[in-house]
Amino acid sequence: MNMKAQSIFLVFLLFTNLLRAQEPALHIAVVAGEGARQQISEKVRIEPAVQVQDQSGKSIEGAAVVFTLPSSGPGGTFENGSHSLTVSTDTLGRAIAHGIHLNRLKGPFDIRVTATYQELTATAAISQISVSSVKKSSGPFGVSTKTWVLVTLGVLAIAGGIVAYKQFKAGPNPNILTATPGIPVVGGPK
Repeated sequence: MNMKAQSIFLVFLLFTNLLRAQEPALHIAVVAGEGARQQISEKVRIEPAVQVQDQSGKSIEGAAVVFTLPSSGPGGTFENGSHSLTVSTDTLGRAIAHGIHLNRLKGPFDIRVTATYQELTATAAISQISVSSVKKSSGPFGVSTKTWVLVTLGVLAIAGGIVAYKQFKAGPNPNILTATPGIPVVGGPK
């Protein structure tokens, strides 16, 4: 290639890269669901949600967003029985994947997200994990906080009963009037 052809080729590459840099871009921001631990035996608690924006960060209404679950391994299907669901973004540029039914397989999986708007496309992934049960918060010795509260209340009730019993058991007490058979006596106990 001669020098003139090389120069033209380099100008062409530079111009092409410049045009690519000025092309409008589409961005997907994950709003909910990233890293969620979903319990297999229950309804999905955290539904995947994204926000679609243009290159300046402005929300895009009416973009087509396709959520795709894995076809094998941990994951599931949508209410329609399919592994994919198409949703249009709302006025805030958000799209939510409602109605996921998890399969019985435990482990990590990714939900692929593809957004399309006026010939622009962007992709993202939302990573989640299917688990057999979600560990609930617990207090000391692995016992739930609710159980600790109930045990504490029970102990306090028993202690209160013991104190009350000792205060009001039979015997001389200047605050209690007693009646004994015989000649009436007026005044306090002796």
